Amino acid sequence: MLDILFVTDFVCPYCLVAKVALEDALKETGMEAQIKIQPFELTPESRPRVDVCHDEERKKRYRILVEPAKALGLDMKLPPAVCPRPYTRLAFEGMYFAQEKGCEERYSDLAYRAYFEKEENIEEMDVLCRIAKEAGLDADAFQQALSEGTYTERVQEAVAYSRDVLKISGVPSIYLNGERISVESYTKEEMVRILLEGQAAASAGMCCGIDGCG
Repeated sequence: MLDILFVTDFVCPYCLVAKVALEDALKETGMEAQIKIQPFELTPESRPRVDVCHDEERKKRYRILVEPAKALGLDMKLPPAVCPRPYTRLAFEGMYFAQEKGCEERYSDLAYRAYFEKEENIEEMDVLCRIAKEAGLDADAFQQALSEGTYTERVQEAVAYSRDVLKISGVPSIYLNGERISVESYTKEEMVRILLEGQAAASAGMCCGIDGCG
């Protein structure tokens, strides 16, 4: 079984496309894998929120994702009409609640899609509670845990690990059995090749970083 560490933020479009491509590639190859989502906040709450809606350069760079996203059945808005871009600490806290209930994968998928397909503000509690309910979680217990900050420290520690230990500067950052790979085209075909041949792309493609996308 493959051990996959997927370092991500829920507001990174490259992450959603890469994750779905990876999941589809695993299904096609029949390979078994355990995917662990590792949080990385593109915009920590100590920094101002980012306006991606009016960033023309960023919009141009997002074009690389249009065809891969369509091929994967994603109806992504690039960028979503949520301005400014949400903080994601609370959404990650929700992910850890879901993880303890065995619903991490479902919750995470819904969190990505709420932002990129439904153009919802995943910083808002009512949006996150709806996602939790759709994922099969107890929405009242979910809201209580997030309101009480049950998982705040856990998210902070995870983000610090991504930043200080893994030295992450951009997402998605993907590790297969401890070896970091680079994604260039964000297609299922590229992911199949990586899984079968164990080879990374010759050069890294676009990604999201703290200072922007590129």
